Amino acid sequence: MNFDFTNALDWNVSEGVSIDDVKSISGKLHSFLESFRQSPPGFIKSLRNLDEIDEVIKAAEGYGNFENFVIVGIGGSALGVQAIQTALLHPSWNSLERESRSGHPRLFVIDNVDPEHVASLMDLIDPSKSVFNIISKSGSTAETMANYLVIRGALELKGLDPKIHLVFTTDPNEGALRKIAIDEEIPNFKIPSNVGGRFSVLTSVGLLASAVIGVDVKAMIDGAKKALSDFISQEDTLKNPTLFNAALHYLYSKKGKRISVMMPYSNALYALADWHRQLWAESLGKEKNLTGEVINAGQTPVKALGTVDQHSQVQLYMEGPNDKIITFLKVKEFRRNVKIPKIHKDKKEFAYLGGKDMSKLINSEQEATALALIEKGRPNLTITFEKINAEEVGKFFTYYESLVTAVGYLYGVNPFDQPGVELGKLNTYALVGREGYELQREHIEDVKKKLKYFMM
Repeated sequence: MNFDFTNALDWNVSEGVSIDDVKSISGKLHSFLESFRQSPPGFIKSLRNLDEIDEVIKAAEGYGNFENFVIVGIGGSALGVQAIQTALLHPSWNSLERESRSGHPRLFVIDNVDPEHVASLMDLIDPSKSVFNIISKSGSTAETMANYLVIRGALELKGLDPKIHLVFTTDPNEGALRKIAIDEEIPNFKIPSNVGGRFSVLTSVGLLASAVIGVDVKAMIDGAKKALSDFISQEDTLKNPTLFNAALHYLYSKKGKRISVMMPYSNALYALADWHRQLWAESLGKEKNLTGEVINAGQTPVKALGTVDQHSQVQLYMEGPNDKIITFLKVKEFRRNVKIPKIHKDKKEFAYLGGKDMSKLINSEQEATALALIEKGRPNLTITFEKINAEEVGKFFTYYESLVTAVGYLYGVNPFDQPGVELGKLNTYALVGREGYELQREHIEDVKKKLKYFMM
C-alpha cells in the first residue's frame, strides 16, 4: 500500500493540519511506539504466535467437501470474513458452479436476528450439506446464540450429527460454547483471551473461513507481518504512515472534523470500509478517558463507495458542514479490466469514452473528486493498493488495527473496551428474560416510567 497525504496538509487545505502541528505531538507518538514495542496489544501477540495456523488449514481442507460453510456471528465475528470474501473472491461467488469456485464451498454469513433475514438464508442452505461455524468469544452473545439454537434445531430435526456439522470458535477456557464443545466433542478453535472481536480477523475467527474458501491465509499473514515490521521499525513520525495518519485524524478531530469517511473506489474494497467502521467506532467512541474525565472522544465513521456515492453523498462532502476527513481507497492495477467500445463516435457527449479502459475512468474520477474537495478546503488522503490480493488485505488489517490503537493513545482512551455496547447487552438480557438480570429489568421499568411518550 502507498499513502498520499498531499490533500490533508495546510499547504493545500485552508486552516488544515501543518507539519509543525504533527511535530508538536511527535514526542507523544514516539512514547506510544515505545509502549507498543515493549507491551504489544493482544492482536500483535496473536499475529506473532499463530500456533493454530496449520490446524486451521488442515481443518479447512476437510470442510471443503461440504457445499456450504456458514459463519454465525455478529460484529467482529463476521465483518472481517465478509471483508475478505468481498475483496478476494468473485463478487457472485455463491452463484458460481462448484467447478468455477475451484471446488470450494459457498460462504454464507448469518449476522443478525432479523427473522426474515435468518429464514431466507436458511431457505438457501441444506443443513446436511453444510458446516456452521458458531463464533462468539463469550459464548453468550444473544444474537449469535439465538441463531445457534435455530441451526441446532434444524440439525436435530434432520437427525444430523452436530460433531460433523458444527465448529465453534470461542474463548479458550470458559463460556457456554467452550463447555458444550468439551461435553459433546464438537470441533473448536480458540479466540485468544487478549484479542477483542473487532481485532480478531487474523485469528481463527477470520482465518478458518478464509482457508475454507481458498484464500491464501499464509500470504495474508505475511502481509500483516510486513505492515507491522514497517510500522515498528520507523521512529520518525514524518516517515511512518501509521503515526502520521494517527496524528492527522487526532488533530483534525480537535479542529472539528468529527466524521471520518472511508471511500473505496473499488467494489471489492467496500466491505473493508464496513470492517473499518466497527473498528473506528468501538475503539475510539468513549465517554471518558483513562483518568475518568468526560471527553466524549471519537469520530463518527462513515462509508461511501466511489463512484456510486459521487451521485449521493459527495454533494454534502463538498458543500455541507466542513466536519469531515476523507480517506480514499484506490487500486493501481485491477485484476480485470474492461475496454469501452468506440461506438457513437458522432456523439461528443460520450464519444470521448470510447477506447478508454474502465480502470482509467474510475481512477480519474477518484482523482477528480479528491482535487475538487481540496478546492473546497476539505481534507482528504489516498491509500493505494498496488493490486488487491491476500497480502495487501493482510497489510490493511494490521495497518488500521495499529492506527486506531495509536489514535486511542492520543485521546487517552482504552481502544480495547466497549462499555457502551455492554450496557445495551445488559438491557437486552433483561428484556428477554435472562435469569440473573431481574434487577436490570426493574431498572429498565423505572426508566420507562419516567419517559414522556409521543407516538402516532
